[in-house]
Amino acid sequence: MIRVVLVDDQALFRAGIRMLVASQPDLEVVGEAGNGQEAIEVVRSTRPDVVLMDIRMPVMDGLTATAEILARPDPPRIVMLTTFDLDEAAARAIRQGASGFLLKDADPEFLLAAIRTVNSGSSVIAAAATRELFAHFAAAPKPVPSHFADLTDREKEIFALAARGLSNAEIAGREFLSEATVKTHISRILTKLALRDRVQLVVFAFEHGLV
Repeated sequence: MIRVVLVDDQALFRAGIRMLVASQPDLEVVGEAGNGQEAIEVVRSTRPDVVLMDIRMPVMDGLTATAEILARPDPPRIVMLTTFDLDEAAARAIRQGASGFLLKDADPEFLLAAIRTVNSGSSVIAAAATRELFAHFAAAPKPVPSHFADLTDREKEIFALAARGLSNAEIAGREFLSEATVKTHISRILTKLALRDRVQLVVFAFEHGLV
């Protein structure tokens, strides 16, 4: 079972998401919170796999709560909930380590797929959407870390395609590789760059002017 915590100050919205998640045989809502302060306590007591975190809430916002939760050992995956396609707060949360963002009016099937995708740790909700978000809010590039040179030429090619938001299947088609081979390359890239997932790869690429 994938254990999920819902954090949103609107009880009606939480109830709708709870019903949707509870309808799935592999998903379980283990806690809810109406603000960021409550979220920290609920996450501590329930130890979920995935947290759906609203950004704008009273008492403590989702950004502050996300930063505190992710600073603790073995944190859950956190997906930010936002009403805006291009939300600077969502970009800040992803820089802090959130695994992506979802629009609150996303299709139910997309939300369910996003929970499973993030829980698997193997990919990101929407790399293309993340790329667009960071393109909109890009700051001045930082110097490229020296360990980027540890990537092979092939890994740098695949890094560039992944940073543009291409899926494993799309990269495989362009590079004439199997999806399994692409997945192996992505895993090695993440390890060499000490990145957790493809969201962090996109962030890394934008922050260092590699896209």
